[in-house]
Amino acid sequence: MMGAGKTTIGRELARRTGWPFHDNDALVRELTGREPKAIDAEDGEDALHAAEIAALRTALTRPGPAVIAVAGAIVDDAAASAEMRASGAHVVWLRARPETLRGRIGGGTGRRADARDLGWLAEKATVREPRYRGVADQVIDIEDESSRAIAKAILAAVERTVGQDGGG
Repeated sequence: MMGAGKTTIGRELARRTGWPFHDNDALVRELTGREPKAIDAEDGEDALHAAEIAALRTALTRPGPAVIAVAGAIVDDAAASAEMRASGAHVVWLRARPETLRGRIGGGTGRRADARDLGWLAEKATVREPRYRGVADQVIDIEDESSRAIAKAILAAVERTVGQDGGG
């Protein structure tokens, strides 16, 4: 969900691994030449989600290992979720209470208008919870955790997975 720390954690993971970081919003801008918020406002939520799916597909096709921050709504599209799972990526759900997300979103600058609405956040979190759980290899509750601690936990899980897979 927005406000969970995908960009912050993604940058920390990229710094630690030396892998490129592919941020959803940056990829949407790269592919469309427009801000995600502008796409949503001018063309609607469906157009924004289509751009986010295209951003995910672009990130998944880039060579080498990478850290990818995926739009929260990707789980609302079964095909995109399946592609993410089939990619072999280690998928992490950064889980947070709606109140925490609302606090992190703050005034909502650069975010959709309803992102400041606690009821909307709570409803989205409830609807998406089983979908996030269905794609996630790892669930991390971000409450009271630093970005460094979260990145360390993710890297430890990735290292365990690589060790179990024989280094592949």
